[in-house]
Amino acid sequence: MSNIVVFGSQWGDEGKGKIVDMLAADSAAIVRFQGGNNAGHTLVVGGEKCILHLIPSGILHPGKICLIGNGVVLDPEVFLREIDTLAAKGLDVSPARLMVSKKAHVIVSYHRALDSAREGSRSSGAKIGTTGRGIGPCYEDKMHRCGIRAADLADPELLREKIKSALEEKNVLFSKLYGCEPMDPEQVFQELLPFAERLRPYLGDVSTAIEQAVAGGGTVLFEGAQGTHLDIDHGTYPFVTSSTTVSGNAASGSGCSPRMLERIIAIVKAYTTRVGGGPFATELLDATGDYLQEKGGEFGATTGRRRRCGWLDMVVLRESVRLNGPTELAVTKLDVLSGLPELKICVEYEYRGGRISHPPQEQNGMAYVTPVYETMPGWTEDITGVTSFSGLPKAAQAYLERMEALSGVPVGLVSVGPDRSQTFHR
Repeated sequence: MSNIVVFGSQWGDEGKGKIVDMLAADSAAIVRFQGGNNAGHTLVVGGEKCILHLIPSGILHPGKICLIGNGVVLDPEVFLREIDTLAAKGLDVSPARLMVSKKAHVIVSYHRALDSAREGSRSSGAKIGTTGRGIGPCYEDKMHRCGIRAADLADPELLREKIKSALEEKNVLFSKLYGCEPMDPEQVFQELLPFAERLRPYLGDVSTAIEQAVAGGGTVLFEGAQGTHLDIDHGTYPFVTSSTTVSGNAASGSGCSPRMLERIIAIVKAYTTRVGGGPFATELLDATGDYLQEKGGEFGATTGRRRRCGWLDMVVLRESVRLNGPTELAVTKLDVLSGLPELKICVEYEYRGGRISHPPQEQNGMAYVTPVYETMPGWTEDITGVTSFSGLPKAAQAYLERMEALSGVPVGLVSVGPDRSQTFHR
């Protein structure tokens, strides 16, 4: 089988975890390649819900190797809490099948504190909607070349020195700019030390592990977090995440050749949602938006925040196709649209006196677009038990076919409910 990249094509929350969980059954290794515990992948197996923030979704499949790549920023406390939760469910989360790249950067308490202080200091209209998990400040330290890497957790003296050095600058920010109490480097070190000791057995060379999996004839599944339009370069800046979320980063964020990335799957929710601030052209602030929110259970898996809901935006999806080069679409939550008499699809934007088929490139340009819609008939049938494309109502089939035509990418997978079993191939 071909190696697979799974990425979000909208603003995250598309249902990547469920698709990864399904594809993991036929994969040798599953790799998380970017982001941190600001992601939340919700899996439902046999009616039981499991939410993962750092550990790859393939962990629910016995015997699969799960890898956390160098492109991830790792909160040791969150990682170990997930391990304990999964172990309590009887799952094998031993270092024999779970590895963290020694090159991954580590989130420390001062990253979280700085994240919260900054967001709290912004005026209401300027808030980014950060989760406050310290993701951005940790990536900043990485680029500033003063970050703590996972390998440093095995060297206490180096770890102590790095914490001391980082806080020389950050304590000035805390005390002089944000009016916060400075942090004691030794206290931060002592708080981190127990987590470091537990985490050390999980540290390894993820790049080599990927190479070995492929050499052994296995498929490697690369799991992205967030969505394309939260990408630090290509998203709706500045209302974006702090990492590169596009499929091309699967190679850089895990330590392998781009030649390994063969099958690229765009996860597309059948409508559009967004958490936090930022422009959202097709947002519905009416009864239909409430219907999608309530029926779809649209609350952030990480933050618990209510997701903003709107019609399917093909301009956003078309840009994702251009940036990621998907070989197929996996459409999720199609069942949520059941019961709506008509459906709308945004096919273009009106912008500055003309029509555009891709998002404007200027900062905040998306705040000034007007969606141009096509209207299609809806369906009333319950489709949660459907197991094939031909079993869908004709209107649902037409909706998926229109997505294919407008995106230029075939639909390969369709999800009609939250459980692992409620997904079928096209």
